[in-house]
Amino acid sequence: MAWNLDLWRPKGIRLAVSVLCWVLFVHLAGMYLFTRGFLLTRMALPDISSCLEQGSCTLPATHQRLVLLVVDALRFDFVSLDPPSPVSPFHHDVLTLPKELTARDPSRSLLYNSFSDPPTTTLQRIKGITTGSLPTFVDVGSSFGGSSIEEDSIIHQLNKAGKRVAFMGDDTWMTVFPTFFSPNMTYPYDSFNVEDLHTVDEGVIRHLFPLLEDKSRSWDTIVGHFLGVDHVGHRVGPDHPTMKTKLLQMDNVLRRVVDLLEDDTLLVVLGDHGMDRKGDHGGDDILETSAALWIYSKGAPLSDSERAKSIPSTLLSKETYPGSSVAHRWIQQIDIVPTLSLLLGLPIPFNNLGSVIPEVFARATTGGKSVLDSAISINSAQVKRYLNAYRTSASGSELDTLWPSIEAAWASVTATKDDSAYASSHFVYTRFALQACRSLWAQFNIGQMGIGLSVLILSVIAVGVLYSRLSNVTDWEKWASKRVGKIVRNAGVGAVLSPPVYLALGRFLPGVGLVDLTLMVSSFASCLDLLLEAAPNFSLQSINSVPIILVLHSLIFLSNSFTFWEDRIVPFLLITSIVPAIRVGLCAPETRMRRRILLFSAVFAFCVRLMALSTVCREEQQPYCHVTFYASSSVSSPPPVVLFFSLPVSLVLPLVIRRFLAISASDKGLVPSFLTFVLRPALVASSVCWIFEWLETSEILGAGNTPLLRIARTILAQGTFGGLLLGGTVLWWRHTLCVDIRVTKTEAGEGTKDTKPKTLVVLNTNSYGSPFLLFWSICFALVYLTTQLTGQIVLGLAAIALLAHLEVCDSVRDVQALNKVFASSKLSAALDLENAVRTPFTFAQTVPLALLGLHTFYATGHQATISSLQWKSAFLLTPTLSYPASRVSVILNTFGPQAVFAIAAPLLACWQLAPAPGAASRSEALGGSVRAGVGLMLYNSVLLLSSAASSAWLRRHLMVWKVFAPRFMSAAASLMFVDFAVILAVGVGVHRASSRISKLIENMEQSKKDKIKQ
Repeated sequence: MAWNLDLWRPKGIRLAVSVLCWVLFVHLAGMYLFTRGFLLTRMALPDISSCLEQGSCTLPATHQRLVLLVVDALRFDFVSLDPPSPVSPFHHDVLTLPKELTARDPSRSLLYNSFSDPPTTTLQRIKGITTGSLPTFVDVGSSFGGSSIEEDSIIHQLNKAGKRVAFMGDDTWMTVFPTFFSPNMTYPYDSFNVEDLHTVDEGVIRHLFPLLEDKSRSWDTIVGHFLGVDHVGHRVGPDHPTMKTKLLQMDNVLRRVVDLLEDDTLLVVLGDHGMDRKGDHGGDDILETSAALWIYSKGAPLSDSERAKSIPSTLLSKETYPGSSVAHRWIQQIDIVPTLSLLLGLPIPFNNLGSVIPEVFARATTGGKSVLDSAISINSAQVKRYLNAYRTSASGSELDTLWPSIEAAWASVTATKDDSAYASSHFVYTRFALQACRSLWAQFNIGQMGIGLSVLILSVIAVGVLYSRLSNVTDWEKWASKRVGKIVRNAGVGAVLSPPVYLALGRFLPGVGLVDLTLMVSSFASCLDLLLEAAPNFSLQSINSVPIILVLHSLIFLSNSFTFWEDRIVPFLLITSIVPAIRVGLCAPETRMRRRILLFSAVFAFCVRLMALSTVCREEQQPYCHVTFYASSSVSSPPPVVLFFSLPVSLVLPLVIRRFLAISASDKGLVPSFLTFVLRPALVASSVCWIFEWLETSEILGAGNTPLLRIARTILAQGTFGGLLLGGTVLWWRHTLCVDIRVTKTEAGEGTKDTKPKTLVVLNTNSYGSPFLLFWSICFALVYLTTQLTGQIVLGLAAIALLAHLEVCDSVRDVQALNKVFASSKLSAALDLENAVRTPFTFAQTVPLALLGLHTFYATGHQATISSLQWKSAFLLTPTLSYPASRVSVILNTFGPQAVFAIAAPLLACWQLAPAPGAASRSEALGGSVRAGVGLMLYNSVLLLSSAASSAWLRRHLMVWKVFAPRFMSAAASLMFVDFAVILAVGVGVHRASSRISKLIENMEQSKKDKIKQ
């Protein structure tokens, strides 16, 4: 039976949306397939450690009970014996109890700088400090919906030993250990409300001290997790009086805990991670990975000072904290797991890769063998068992390249006869094993990565062909409707054929499932059909039209240095992208056109340079970068100059937009009322919301007014968001047209004084662009609302740059049309210039729009790092964490800048597009909008392909998880939101504006015909 190719041929808006949805499909398929191979999770073995005979896998307990207190984000320098320079009065020498007791009695008090493996998010660090295992990069996503820990942990071992475990604090612990805490001693509190600085801490205090004061010994272990320090960091940063207040509270809590501590109870206080200079965390900055660890025993000494002096120096690592002049004792944070296990007489958790802390076991010998030697040998034997089990697991092939060296290292350990080298050899082995596993913690499925890259490569080529053909065909609807049906048919055939192909070849594709194969085959089939049906003719002209800026931009991802300086490279590329327009302006045959091009190009460049003044810094950019987005690198409030200009910018921006529309006399109809009564109040209210947030944080009006400010800004934010989304959208939808309607009076007849009104509708040359700009301004205002004050000024500059670029593109097209006429042999064609065929925009004119979105992303305080996420926006619409409001506001804050300039893509086609009778002008507006959207999708997809390829090629590079993988994830998320934004722009904005204009022209034509008949 022959296939009916005419089975489905959509037209108009359905065709436009279908084309864009296909582009979205191939992008999502490529992203999904590559990510499945690149970001796999670590293999967690289900084995549980147990002692086959007494003393075979642990030591006699030195303490019967444990108090484990986690002070979230307790950075090492907050408790350091030697605070770094410059000394902060807000977080240095405030929480002083640990260093006081360490200085007084170092045999009972030990203080460490512990390295917390990135990603430095709470869930991953809880896993680390309880299992001794390493996290994975993609585990960071589960911080917002983690699953329980199935692998062995110290909490499992405590339960297995019949110990009663009490818990209070961060409810993340209940996510990972839902059934392990004693039901009558479990008090979890919501962990994500960073606006609340005290509720969790006060809850922990309320339940902690009654247990410590209880003489009935109703508990064996207490786990308490304080959140106030972390929340203060997120809220106002570490250099703020509120941080000093919170650390003083923690100091008082610890002093009271020590007073109530019994002699057989061990106290461990630690930070799960640190925080960067402005109080955030999540990445691998040295400030984020430096967490404090304090171990204190009120009764039996932890170590013998004389024996501690004889510990080999190779076992006692030291690191100099940034800004400090003295090296401090430095350990891996996961070292706490084997150390606590042996101190409590428990087996070390099976998956542990940490090493015991030597000083804790520098005690008298037992059975002719030093306690330190016994502890280290038990530790190394446990690590060896884990590696052997991992080697025989399904993921054991990962160790193939390192297994000979691991075995050689173990052979060296067993061959050691010198007692003085015994501890050193075992300790070196455990550290070597940790390093080996750390290099392999992310599994790579090369096959899946190859399939994903193949789909991405083919999608880039196919979308490039699609853009090229849309530029060249005279009737885009006729051409596209034929291809869409075939694409859908072939994708469906590929999906149907995938199951039998999988059954036949699945065993040769390890790790590739049926869904993966279906996506691959469907994507290949749809892309190949387009390439075969519409392959462009290759010529030298094709080489000359290669977008050099896009090529240069994509190549920077092959270098880690260029990648983390991308925020400085983008402005350079952006200004370079308008050089061709300036060149056209300088050669323009008419003075007015020359001035317009050069003036608007200067406005564009000026706005871009001003935007570049707003920066946030990555760790790798220090010391050559200075934070300007915030007041300083350690304070998350806006700079004073921003506070001064924020409201004026919000007031003036609608006037600037109207002034640009007035150039083409398109500031009529809905424009004045919309800009005055919708956009301006929304922008002003957005600024006021964040000014209230600053007043609340700085407590300038006094702490007593904080609740009132919180209520006021919540109501204002919710009203603005709802007003824009409902009121603004409904107003625009019902009164879309921006035309000039004039009512005049004419005489009714000769010899009479009676008159009757006459309505004149004046269509301007920007009848398509002006209503779409109002639609865009609604989306712009929503992003503006969720952006902090500095970012709002950046967004205002970006909007002006966008309008300037549109005027430049329009003037360039006019110059090109005029040059074409002058080059013609018929000079009389100049008289009919207005009726000449409109010169289409080029891909080179799309490039500045894509770069402007990316530049705005960086200038609004973002980087391709987890720690740059602005969590304040999660509490814009609600005072506490609320779904989906918090997620929506964070997404708009993070990806809104790029999405909003993707929504602006149709303006390249619609700006100054004069309406005309018939369906041709509407089809031109719709087809041009689709082509502009496809161009923007193409630019971002090339960036994704380049970042994916560099991540795959450099997957064993030292910087892969620090630079390349985060940039790939950022590119993937950005492309996804850009694709959705383009579909929204065309499917709603262009469709509504073009249909209303078309209907108006149709009615005018019909009215004209009716008059002629009369």
